[in-house]
Amino acid sequence: MLKLYNTLTRKKEDFKPIDPPHVGIYSCGPTVYDYAHVGNLRAYLFVDILKRVLLYNKYDVKHVINITDVGHLTSDGDQGEDKIEKSAKLQSKSAWDIAEYYEKAFLSDVAKLNIIEPTIWAKATDHIKDQIKLIEKLEKKEMIYKISDGMYFDTSKFPDYGKLANLNLEGQEEGARVEVNQEKKNPTDFAVWKFSPEDETRQMEWKSPWGKGFPGWHIECSAMSMKYLGETFDIHTGGIDHVPVHHCNEIAQSESVTGKKFVNYWMHNNYLLVNEGKMSKSKGNLISMKTLEDKGIEPIVYRFYFLTAHYRSKQNFSFEIINNEKLGWDRFIQKFLDLGQNEGSVDEKYIETFEEFINDDLNMPRAFSVVHDVLKSDLDDFDKRATILKMDEVFGLGLKDMKVEGVGDIPDEIKSLADERLDARNSKRFDKSDEIRLTLKKMGWDVEDTQEGYKLKKI
Repeated sequence: MLKLYNTLTRKKEDFKPIDPPHVGIYSCGPTVYDYAHVGNLRAYLFVDILKRVLLYNKYDVKHVINITDVGHLTSDGDQGEDKIEKSAKLQSKSAWDIAEYYEKAFLSDVAKLNIIEPTIWAKATDHIKDQIKLIEKLEKKEMIYKISDGMYFDTSKFPDYGKLANLNLEGQEEGARVEVNQEKKNPTDFAVWKFSPEDETRQMEWKSPWGKGFPGWHIECSAMSMKYLGETFDIHTGGIDHVPVHHCNEIAQSESVTGKKFVNYWMHNNYLLVNEGKMSKSKGNLISMKTLEDKGIEPIVYRFYFLTAHYRSKQNFSFEIINNEKLGWDRFIQKFLDLGQNEGSVDEKYIETFEEFINDDLNMPRAFSVVHDVLKSDLDDFDKRATILKMDEVFGLGLKDMKVEGVGDIPDEIKSLADERLDARNSKRFDKSDEIRLTLKKMGWDVEDTQEGYKLKKI
């Protein structure tokens, strides 16, 4: 039985989808104003593993990831500039060009990391009407009010506000969580629609019943997730930094409109740390996928490194650590390729242990330890390969097609000699068999007899 940790209940729970075998997942996507850093990308590796585990368990997954290409301000408190418009000014480009460029860069990183694409990529700017309709419903419920810079959700009218983060609203001080806005009724109130400044024309703005402007950051996720997955759906994922503000706001506005539970399972990955500190732009310690590639670290090595820690634990990053992981990856791949190209039978004993770990809240470090157990076992090499390939349906390392420099297809000449040696051995011409073995060794190949015939290894 698959067990998942639910941030809302703060415990592992048996996973029970609303409409099995169908599962709906919504994941908070990138704000496309700059390159994603490897800390951001940890969130998408996490949800990729989650999705692979669900698929492995025969669920039919519908997955939505949003692209925030408008509305995310420099402060979570709905203050400051729009991140995309600010980036556009700095680079002397249009906001639309900035969003398109960094969206493509993000999709490239996703592909390099062997992450399965979602069923739907949902861009905020493609769903402005959906967001306006949702805000209109909030207005009819008298859940929002107007101040000088926009329309705001009144958190005091939603009794369960902050339940996801276990916030103590009575002890919440103005400015402790977000920037001060004296016009707001409550410190935790948030914008659902922001007005365009009177003294400037925004590149991204739309007409609305409340005036020209743009949607708040939080409303897009409620509008798009419910459009594609329904008013209540199975799983919502994101980074742990989304818990106290963004996801609390999503719950409040969604459940205020529908009167129903918004999401059954909230799942969050923890931070990637640099020298024990959070990776963030303000600290100037961002490392992109391109940074790794420029230093000779292939993206798949980062995926391999991700598997060494549980998604709910903090994971420390340094170039010393990632270079050690590269060495570990190279050793592992060599051992795997040494198993040969033929596939044997999957060993159910090891698979059963593997499944126990992946179904225990995606325990990848324990699950990958089973791979090492298989490599050290007395199984036939072909059975080892088949068993590991079965596990890689979840790990997503692309082992079936993996090759490293110096190891590739066996040359026809070598195969021909090996076949000739097998014929000699089967006809008990052992002198001839030994002679060909020595010839193969001089040519850089070792031959090993197996029940199926033989196996060749590059020396």
